[in-house]
Amino acid sequence: MKDLSKNFMVLRLILGDQLNHYHTWFQEKNNDILYVMMEMRQETDYVKHHIQKIVGFFTAMRLFAQNLEKQGHHIIYLRLDDVQNKQSLTQNLEWIIEQNPIQQFEYQLPDEYRLDEQLKAFLGTINIPSKVYDTEHFLSHRSELGEFFKGKKTFLMENFYRMMRKKYGILMDGNEPLTGQWNYDADNRKKLPKEHRPPEPLTFSRDISDIYELVQKQEIQTIGNINPKAFFWPVTREESLQLLDFFVKNCLPNFGTYEDAMAMQYWSIYHSRLSFSLNIKLLSPLEVVEQAVEHWKHNQDKINIAQIEGFVRQIIGWREYMRGIYWHQMPEFQKLNFFEHKIKLPDFFWTGRTKMNCMKHAIGQSLHLAYAHHIQRLMIIGNFCLLAGIDPDEIDEWYLGIYIDAIEWVEITNTRGMSQYADGGIVGSKPYVASANYIDKMSDYCSSCFYDKNKKVGQKSCPFNALYWHFYERNRAKLERNPRIGMAYTLLNKMPDQQRQEMIQQAEFYLSMIEEL
Repeated sequence: MKDLSKNFMVLRLILGDQLNHYHTWFQEKNNDILYVMMEMRQETDYVKHHIQKIVGFFTAMRLFAQNLEKQGHHIIYLRLDDVQNKQSLTQNLEWIIEQNPIQQFEYQLPDEYRLDEQLKAFLGTINIPSKVYDTEHFLSHRSELGEFFKGKKTFLMENFYRMMRKKYGILMDGNEPLTGQWNYDADNRKKLPKEHRPPEPLTFSRDISDIYELVQKQEIQTIGNINPKAFFWPVTREESLQLLDFFVKNCLPNFGTYEDAMAMQYWSIYHSRLSFSLNIKLLSPLEVVEQAVEHWKHNQDKINIAQIEGFVRQIIGWREYMRGIYWHQMPEFQKLNFFEHKIKLPDFFWTGRTKMNCMKHAIGQSLHLAYAHHIQRLMIIGNFCLLAGIDPDEIDEWYLGIYIDAIEWVEITNTRGMSQYADGGIVGSKPYVASANYIDKMSDYCSSCFYDKNKKVGQKSCPFNALYWHFYERNRAKLERNPRIGMAYTLLNKMPDQQRQEMIQQAEFYLSMIEEL
């Protein structure tokens, strides 16, 4: 516990996802400034988190605080079991302000709406001035997307992405894209060949037994599992930079080509796995993109434009776009349920025990590693939830808890928006649904599945097949006029009545026994 006998004049709050070593706050030391960081039940308990997520956050926070102290900054760090810890952000701030002659309270803009509201309400309860700073992390400000699309009915990511490319001059030739083509997404949809072996992923090994035991002792409810003797996620800036370097040298050459591929044997494939480091701000999006682009520039004989463009699009396109949607649409966004789905999340989401091999693998990996790449999240797990009609409230809670990189601004826009189309088309122009055909095209899951990917009805028929057509049939009134879905309804309308009825009955049978699938 920091000695509070000194007369600190300014209190600065650092949240757990604000670990930006290069923030202007830290450029000079000031004995009048006290920084505060907190481990709180408020944050561990608002959803049931993966054990690796809680441990990862606390470890990164502690190491960041230690680094600040080494630089000569004054910091009070409240551990989860500190006697003085009230387990509430505002209650902790209150007693720290009371015990010091604090004359000003300062904080950085939170990335979550609930914390933003909590801190704004807190400012109304204190009798000292306050000041709010930017986190100096993102490439767009909170309201930039809303301003960019002002007066427009749709929020097309591609348009926002192109604006961001121009704004920062990334992969540009003047005002035009290098090669004359903006987007190479059509080139990024290859299945991993049978004999192809991606590089062994770079992982770390840190003993975090003390924090793990603390979480257990405090009886915090968590999901998933962990090896506390060998925590493998990066939790320092140095480790994050190592992972970035590994990605650009070993994974970038094939990143775009296989970014949508899934394989039982390879959990990481060519993905960067930088999202946790980015989302807690150990890395900045600009430095990540610039390092990748610089490496590509010097290795164009080995790395084609589709690889680097696909990566740049994820970071300055999708990531910035989703944050913009979040701040433009909250808090209403968190209640949207376009299809009025209400089915409970099946128990196998917490165990991975299901006969559907794709779901067993994607959920099992998530429970084991607190990670799944974007296509596993969108086109396996999310696809099943949308086809089955799962309540988006339950889906949001699961996604927000299980993934180490899940913070609400990026989770809810991807889940309720992109994945579940619960927003009715704000994020995506159509629902992302698929039958077994797509899953087999992009993975090796189907080859060893209990269900038959080729069967639409009958014993052992793949649930994705019948549920796919059931989804379109039950949502005909809401989707049939969508120009991007015309082909699905053309095929459905051409289907003989008996075949369509058999498909619907098969789907309803599966929904009635969803816990046993």
